This record gives sequence, structure tokens and C-alpha cells, in this order.
Amino acid sequence: MAKKDTTKTARLEEIANELEKINTRTELEGCSGLDDMMQAVIEHLLIAMFPYHFDDEQGRFEETEKRTYHLMNASYILNRALSHIFDGDEARATAATDEFLDSLVGILELIKTDVQAGYEGDPAAKSVDEVILTYPAFKGIAIYRLAHKLYEMQIPLVPRIMSEYAHRITGIDIHPGAKIGPYFFIDHGTGVVVGETCTIGEHCKLYQHVTLGAKSFDLNDDGTPVKGVKRHPDLGDRVVVYSGASILGGNTRIGDDCIVGGNVWLTHSLEAGEAIVNNPSGQEIRKVGSDLKGE
Repeated sequence: MAKKDTTKTARLEEIANELEKINTRTELEGCSGLDDMMQAVIEHLLIAMFPYHFDDEQGRFEETEKRTYHLMNASYILNRALSHIFDGDEARATAATDEFLDSLVGILELIKTDVQAGYEGDPAAKSVDEVILTYPAFKGIAIYRLAHKLYEMQIPLVPRIMSEYAHRITGIDIHPGAKIGPYFFIDHGTGVVVGETCTIGEHCKLYQHVTLGAKSFDLNDDGTPVKGVKRHPDLGDRVVVYSGASILGGNTRIGDDCIVGGNVWLTHSLEAGEAIVNNPSGQEIRKVGSDLKGE
């Protein structure tokens, strides 16, 4: 038995040596553990903002004490994570943590508008509590709001870790760089994709499997996509996009009060108040409120 174990250990050491020859080192030091740390930060922040929905120790502390406790935990863990990101620069990590925490009141005010949009926009929603506790869009959008602030602060990596955590648990993929106005709602949620350079106005609503994506990429001389350019569409205010629709391209602008029907493939702009649907003869554009064939 001992000889067999020794042989296996030797073989595993050989494999480990071969793996080491393939460079998988990180560009940023201290990446290990960031995923778990940011998941904990998100959980503490959600409890601090919504203690009556997510705190499992109801009645043990006064409300302010609960919120303070979870804010302290979130602050400590985020500070550790940013210290790793900033190569041990504690002063920079502390300053960034403080700036982020100071923004939480404004973020919560935005999230409350999203919850209200969900309640008012879905006849199946019996209460605001139901939206918060059962709708995947709540956590998908709330985590996006938190990650977006860190993205605006130009914190590397962490916002994407947060958005991908939201993607895993909700099926909703919102890049933290997207700019989204208040009263935003995603019904059902599964399969929604919102790209980095997308902008969405106020009171907009998306359904499942909607993609707000890129149509094509400008390329560098070596054939790789150019980074940092506008690639995704803009939605005005009060736009509704139904399930399975794909709206693509950085030059695509959907005007205020537009409706994009289910499974529409759209790579051109719509004027304010227009609706586009698929019907057997192809796509049809009409003014919102007119009798649209195929609806």
C-alpha cells in the first residue's frame, strides 16, 4: 500500500510540475479569495439595506444596531479585498471603502425605485415584499447597483466579480459598466444580458432572454477587438423590450416610449413612440398604441 501511495504521489508531482510550466499567474497580486470576500460583502450590504427581509436574527438587536453591525462587517471585508487589489496600499483601500460606503444611501434609494417598478409593473406581484424575496431581478439589479458604483470608482476586477456572482444566482448578466436609470425592472429575468456600454433610461422594463449587446467590433491590427469603445445600444425612457429580443450595436438608439416585440432582431434605431414586432411577412414598425399585427 505504501509503495502504491508513493508511486501515485510521484505521478501527481510530475503532473504538478507540468501544470506549473503553463503560466496562470495573475496580473494583480492577491486575487485568491476575492470571490468569497465579495460574496460576503454583498450579503452583509443586502442585510444592512433590507434587514427585515434578509436578517436571520430578527428581534435580537435594534434596527440601527443591526445595520451598523453588517456595515462594519462589509467595511472590514471590502477593505481587505481592496487592499489585495491595491498591492497592500491600506490608505488607498480605506479611502475607497469609505467613498463606497458613503454612497449607500443613494444606492438604496435607487434600488427602492426598482422594487416599486417591479411591484407596479407585474400583476402577479402581490406585495413589495414578494418582489424583494422572490424575484431574481431584485438581487440581479441590486447587486448591479452596488457593483456599478465601484466600477465608476475605477476599482479593477471587483465589480465584475460582483456582477458574475449575481449572474450565477439569478441568471441575469448586467455588466457593471452599464448606465441604468431609476425604476428599472426585469420580469422573470433568466438569460437577460446588458452590455458594458449600454445606457437605459428611466422606467424601462425587460423580459427574459433579452440581449442588449454588441453587433460587431472594431479590430486592432492584430485582429483583436478594440477595447473601451461604444458597442452597445441606448434605450430611452419608458421602453419595454419583450422576451427573446436582441438589440445590438453602439449606434442603435431606442427612443422614449418604444416597444420592442418578442424575438425581434434589431440593429437599427427606433424613433420615440415606435413599436416593432415580428409577423409572418417580416418585421413591422408602427406607432405605439396602433393595432400591431402579430402582437
